[in-house]
Amino acid sequence: MLPLPHQFIIMPMIELSIVVPAYNESARIKKNLEKICQYLLEKGASFELIVVDDGSVDDTADKVEAMSADFPQLRVLKHPHRGKGAAVKAGILAAAGKFILMSDADLSTPIEEMEKLKAAINSGYDLAVGSRRAAGAVLARRQPWLRQSIGKAFGFFTRLLVPTGVLDTQCGFKLFAAAAAKKVFSLQKIDGFSFDIEILALAKRLRFKTAEVAVLWRDEKGSKVRPLRDLPAVIREILKLRLRLWKRGEIDCA
Repeated sequence: MLPLPHQFIIMPMIELSIVVPAYNESARIKKNLEKICQYLLEKGASFELIVVDDGSVDDTADKVEAMSADFPQLRVLKHPHRGKGAAVKAGILAAAGKFILMSDADLSTPIEEMEKLKAAINSGYDLAVGSRRAAGAVLARRQPWLRQSIGKAFGFFTRLLVPTGVLDTQCGFKLFAAAAAKKVFSLQKIDGFSFDIEILALAKRLRFKTAEVAVLWRDEKGSKVRPLRDLPAVIREILKLRLRLWKRGEIDCA
């Protein structure tokens, strides 16, 4: 039997892409990626798992590449160290799934919580944001007092300057319909930690429907965010974003 011409070959549809930004995550990356893969394989899901290595100086990328022999759905994108926002953007734009999940490498929100976000997308939302502040959220282990206090002050400050309609912008567990993800992330300019706020503000400006969904969350050691050190840079990013949003044509005509 002759092979089909190239234009008649039907490529399998990927239902879900998971994008995991990683910077010096060698100590826990293998364990957490195995959790994600095993969960999705048990569910019979069609998926790809994209780890974006943000210029790690440890062997994070090597460990991920070694795992791909056992999990062919897994691949690593090696990215120069520019920040979490730049890493997530690279992964989202490379994703081929019908839905795209952004998940932190520490799995502070367990992969099983994705089902709650998926229910919101299936009910008509364009993106579903995992939240530690929505009614019904469960904080299995809280952050230290200082980080909590800075986080609350930061949230108040950003809500004044950049309305997103979301209480918890920084939870690293968000699910997007692919069309919304590609549109919003193609406009993203912030490379650092405050990229989440930009993404949510852009989604609001572009009239994508956003659901804030209560999830289980557990503070995990090893966060790359240093509140006192990083706060000045983050404030500068938010102020630049506020100025961008005033220039409505840049976004409305995109």
